[in-house]
Amino acid sequence: MKNYLVIPKTLSKYRNVQTEYKGVKFMSKKEAEYAMQLDWQRKATTPRDRVVEYECQVPFQIVLNEKKICKYLADFRVKYADGREEIIDVKGVRTDVYRLKKKLVEAQYGIKIVEV
Repeated sequence: MKNYLVIPKTLSKYRNVQTEYKGVKFMSKKEAEYAMQLDWQRKATTPRDRVVEYECQVPFQIVLNEKKICKYLADFRVKYADGREEIIDVKGVRTDVYRLKKKLVEAQYGIKIVEV
């Protein structure tokens, strides 16, 4: 069952299609489908699997020697019933710039970014 709206747009470089789900516009159909999956996980019975809340397009500033270098936008920050928190990036294509920003954010913030 399809619960999202595909927004027609010119074809992007990596062929992602902007998609709307529950009134939120996602950069790709894959991101919208992951948000749908997170909503389903709110009903999970085990605390490890149950999603309590999530937010989309979470910004991380990359700063070196007190100078702002760039910004990284994680697709999701997910909080689970067992207290865990994950930073999720829904990936189709892993570009060199993405890989570099991912490493910088993980080093600066002491976190692990999960790719799906």
